[in-house]
Amino acid sequence: MTRHRILLGLLALVLATVASTTLLARAGARPDPCATKRERAEERGVLVTGAGARVLVIGDSYSVGAGVRPDQSWPVRLPGRVRVDGFSGSGFSVGASPCGDVSYATRAARERLAGVDLVVVEGGLNDADQPLADLETGYHRLLRALGDHSVLVVGPPPAPLLPYDAVAAVDARLAELAAARATPYLSMLDVELTYQPDRLHPDAAGHRVFGDRVAQRVRELLR
Repeated sequence: MTRHRILLGLLALVLATVASTTLLARAGARPDPCATKRERAEERGVLVTGAGARVLVIGDSYSVGAGVRPDQSWPVRLPGRVRVDGFSGSGFSVGASPCGDVSYATRAARERLAGVDLVVVEGGLNDADQPLADLETGYHRLLRALGDHSVLVVGPPPAPLLPYDAVAAVDARLAELAAARATPYLSMLDVELTYQPDRLHPDAAGHRVFGDRVAQRVRELLR
């Protein structure tokens, strides 16, 4: 009987040790980066700024405001009642993000576009390492999803972290695609931004410059 109790006690100790180790491992595990991006996208999506014409921004981490407060992100500089559908790491291409298909076209197809006066599509940096054919396919899918809505496409800036030639190639192809459909295009290849230490995302001052540049074109289109 005593031996039986000892065995039960040892078994309980082993189970407790395994459970504790599992809990510690989970506590020390890194958060899922895709889940974090979705959470930040949702947080940014509930922030609506301004009044007047309804403007929808579809974009990447720049639209979300990665590394700055949401109220410092560039879309707050735009005129109108502005809402943002941003997802860090996403782009025109389906393969731009490691978080599955969060491409602009797929997200636009889920949007409620009724009443939206202008859609501002910002991005291209995350397409810099994707085949240009995939960029083109994603662009055409996006335009189909947006239907007859007015659209402004805003190209990628020359972020220091990325090869300039790759970013320039995306800019040139987006300009060609936009011109083919007479869609307004705003190149940001010559914009001078200040960046965070990662040399990829603008700091608060960079967002102001970016936003003011886009805002000028948005005002022209909303007239």
